[in-house]
Amino acid sequence: MSAQFPVARPRRLRRTPALRRLTAENRLAPADLVLPMFVKEGLDEPQPIQSMPGVVQHTRESLRKAAHEAVEAGVGGIILFGVPAVKDAVGSAGDAADGVVQVALRDLASDLGDSTVLISDLCLDEFTDHGHCGILTPSGEVDNDATLERYASIAVAQAAAGAAVVAPSGMMDGQVGAIRSALDSAGHQNVSILGYSVKYASAFYGPFREAAECAPSFGDRSSYQQDPANAAESLREVFLDLDEGADMVMVKPAGAYLDVLRQVRDAVDVPVAAYQVSGEYAMIEAAAANGWLDRDRTVMESLMAIRRAGADIILTYYATEVARTLG
Repeated sequence: MSAQFPVARPRRLRRTPALRRLTAENRLAPADLVLPMFVKEGLDEPQPIQSMPGVVQHTRESLRKAAHEAVEAGVGGIILFGVPAVKDAVGSAGDAADGVVQVALRDLASDLGDSTVLISDLCLDEFTDHGHCGILTPSGEVDNDATLERYASIAVAQAAAGAAVVAPSGMMDGQVGAIRSALDSAGHQNVSILGYSVKYASAFYGPFREAAECAPSFGDRSSYQQDPANAAESLREVFLDLDEGADMVMVKPAGAYLDVLRQVRDAVDVPVAAYQVSGEYAMIEAAAANGWLDRDRTVMESLMAIRRAGADIILTYYATEVARTLG
């Protein structure tokens, strides 16, 4: 730059709301947002989640209503998490034809058709009685390869029920390849895979584990989710998933890993998603409830930061609210 003050005055372009809109480098749109939703088997009415004010475990009917409202607001997609009435060691409800997620997918596919993108989280932690993301060995370790067989079966069940996208979140080695092969063999070549390629062993998941009732009964998930100290490892995970057939990749959590999100965005030529997770949501809500920050401005600023760091798609519990605001 050659011009200096007083000729150069960057504030000129910030002077009015219209100028700021015109010169904004990044924008949010309702279609960029995906709404995570929880549906629980056996509920008579929606159950509030204490650690996530404004978010509920849905009944079958309240899920349909809230999904319709999200689509009406312009939200780009919905991702489903299910809480079954009965759990066991192998997560049998995960691929049962009458499992809670499959029932919900059929409902929403019937109600909404192609007006939104139905995404199904694909993991075992919500369905196992031990709360881990895979099949356990007798010594209590997660058996990677045995788990892949379960993921493959769940993927086919979810696709058959109406999922347009399956999103494997368990961080098992080879999970995308196993799922792609199973989907193709079952005639679901057109079902996409959104890989939770970069998923850290994060403390920010705490409220989610209340919502999905999936806290591990022992230990933690550090042996399969990523170490928060690492960044280069994330690109290796991303490239492995793409080689195995992932159509999109995700970084989770978003807010504490914006540097990683930017590295991923710069390295790949597929859509990149980022998940503003339960702990991020809960922190904003708690601080706002105490009057410590402006809730609405903080919500928008946090989402814009995720967008600015490179996310094409943002999973957020604020999706419907923000979509209405954006119009």
